Order: sequence, then C-alpha cells, then structure tokens
Amino acid sequence: MPYSAAWWLPGPHLQTLWGKFMRRDEPFATRLERLDTPDGDFLDIHHLDALPGAPLLVLLHGLEGGVRSHYIQGLLSEAKRRGWRGAVLVFRSCGPELNRVRRFYHSGETGDLGFALEHLTSVYGDSPILLSGVSLGGNVLLKFLGEQGAAVSQRIRAAVAISVPYNLSRAAHHIDRGFARVYQRSFIRSLQSKAIAKLDQFPDLVEKQRVASIRTMNDFDEILTAPLHGFRDAEDYYTRSSAIGWLDKISINTLLLSSVDDPFLPADVLDEVRKIASSNSFLQVEFTPRGGHVGFVEGRNPFRPRYYLERRVGDFLAEHLKSSSSDTDQRRAS
Repeated sequence: MPYSAAWWLPGPHLQTLWGKFMRRDEPFATRLERLDTPDGDFLDIHHLDALPGAPLLVLLHGLEGGVRSHYIQGLLSEAKRRGWRGAVLVFRSCGPELNRVRRFYHSGETGDLGFALEHLTSVYGDSPILLSGVSLGGNVLLKFLGEQGAAVSQRIRAAVAISVPYNLSRAAHHIDRGFARVYQRSFIRSLQSKAIAKLDQFPDLVEKQRVASIRTMNDFDEILTAPLHGFRDAEDYYTRSSAIGWLDKISINTLLLSSVDDPFLPADVLDEVRKIASSNSFLQVEFTPRGGHVGFVEGRNPFRPRYYLERRVGDFLAEHLKSSSSDTDQRRAS
C-alpha cells in the first residue's frame, strides 16, 4: 500500500517533529557489545537477538541520534515483528560515554561501518545481512556501498537509505534558513557540548572561544569536522563525503526513501538523485510529496498513528532477501 500522509500533520515540520516528541513506544531491551577499534577508540553495537540463522538488520542512526532515537526503535520493532536479528551501530561520541581519541564521527566516515560489518559478518556467520541508514547514517551507508562497488560482500542482500542529505553543502546551507534553524540550533547545542567536553581530554584541540562562536552547521564543519578528519575545509568535506557522488557505483538493491518536502534538503537535490538513479538498475527511488524528515506518519486517526517508514523498509528488504544468483552475477560483471 503506498504512503498516504496523515491529514492531521499538515506541512513538513509536524511530520518531522511528531516522532521525537509524540511517539511513546516502549524502548527495546538490547544487548550491548563494545568493540575496540584499531586506533585505540571504541564502537558500541546494540544487538537485538533472534533465532539462529535469522536475517540481521544493521541500523545506522542520524546526526546526534542513537539507539533510543524514535526511528531506530521503530525499525527494531519491525525487525522483531519479522523475526530478524538487529544490530545498531552507535557512532563515536553518540553513546553515553565520550569517545577516547581526538576525532568524532561525520557524514563521510565509512571505516567504522566497514569494521563493524566485518565483525558482525563473523559473529553472525549464518545470517544474511540487511542494511538501513537514516539521515546522516543514510549518507554513510550510500557512500560505503559506493566505495565497495562490485566488491561488496555477497552476504549483504539489500539496503534502504532514508531522508539522506545527498548534497551536504546544499543541506548545511538549507538548514540555516527559516524554521529549519530550529533544528540547526538543537544540533549545534549538542555538538558544542561534546566539543567542549572533548577539550578536557585534548586542550589543544581548538580554542574554546571558537567552539562558543559556532552558530551554523557550516561553522561547526569548518572549525571542527574538517580539520579533525583530514579535510581542507568544510566545502572539501562536503564534496568528498556527499552520497550523491557515490550513487552510480552502488551494486546491491537499494531503496532511496525521501520526501520532497524534507526541511533538511532543497527539493531540487532529489531531482539530481533521481536522474543518477535512473542509470543504475540497483537503485529504486521513492520520493513522496509529503513526509518531512524521517517522518512518514500516516493513518486517519491521530490516536492510532501508523509509521510507513518501518513498514516500507521491512517490505523492501524482505523482498530482496532471497536474492538470486543472477543478481550476484550482474553485480560482479558491472
């Protein structure tokens, strides 16, 4: 059944804010695993257990999100309903404990995902792997799949990327306008707090006054993201990390789910994505007219909302679980 936006949430912002402020699902109990990384840091993975051999759904959260984010909890619920295993990769500094090294996480950091997937592939040797990333996590996912190209593991059957900021430069400047600045201020407060805490570990990281001066996402990326992660400046980071530059190289069945009224991204960026996707048979585009950013709330009764996002993710991934050998042959030949 196609998505039909809830009539009682008009406009993009109510769709965007509903899940965070109004959804009251009971959090899932997960099993926490901590992985030590080769650079002396750590990654946390929250596991949802199921029967041996069940498919494993690996989830990537958005900017300043985590295992308790409403959309992650919704996707875990969908995994549980289908009898799948789940694994939520928590990006560095997004858990209850600040990470150990100078760096943080960012939209183009795919090394941690690769490291985590290698570990999960070993641990769950009997499970096919499904991937889903939301917002920043969706950008990381698509960039990773593009980097892997035809060499992507045959264990990975399909992927879904949700509300992705495909062009990071356009997204960073778009969120600095109008009502979207409310979201930006929330992100900046959280990121500034972490950066100031990081100064206790590494006093020479950056001048505290510069952190205090940050007002926009572009400021943050110019002052911290770029220099900490080896980029020349914010625009260099955006150019090298944006998912839109990697879409043509993706070689597994991947759903791109976004809404045209997403307040985090100019709508015409999705036109560019649609054009690129039309030349890659592994990409399926679903850009709904309404839905906000990671919203996709539906249902006639506001007291009984339904969440299209997790239902669509589950349906798409289940459809591609039994990938044929011809899919693999096509991937290897491309």
